[in-house]
Amino acid sequence: MSLVLDTGALLAVEWRHRAVLAKIRTAQAEGVPVRTSSGAVAQVWRDGARQALLATTLRGIDERPIDPGSSRRIGRLLAETGTSDIVVAHVAVLCDDDSHLLTSDPGDLDQLLRVLGRSVTIKRV
Repeated sequence: MSLVLDTGALLAVEWRHRAVLAKIRTAQAEGVPVRTSSGAVAQVWRDGARQALLATTLRGIDERPIDPGSSRRIGRLLAETGTSDIVVAHVAVLCDDDSHLLTSDPGDLDQLLRVLGRSVTIKRV
């Protein structure tokens, strides 16, 4: 099991959403891997001096880059689903079976995960 965060979940951290912060802390305390896309971080990161909570939280999160192998996988997935959001597709690719995904917009993610054949628990934030 892992906990995967999309851009909306990172924004929830930024906005001090207690339930999201609690889920992240609980996962970390239980040794559950917590990961996100470097693209999602780029979408929320503006000024580290003003984003202290986000910066602190990111220290305990495995931030995955879009590497050459995943870029091709993401491209094929976007073509297969007719979607176009690279970051959302990368977040979907980061999910394993039995992952828990925190998102503010489950629509495209649900479709992408179905095509990937992944059994993921999607939790709206």
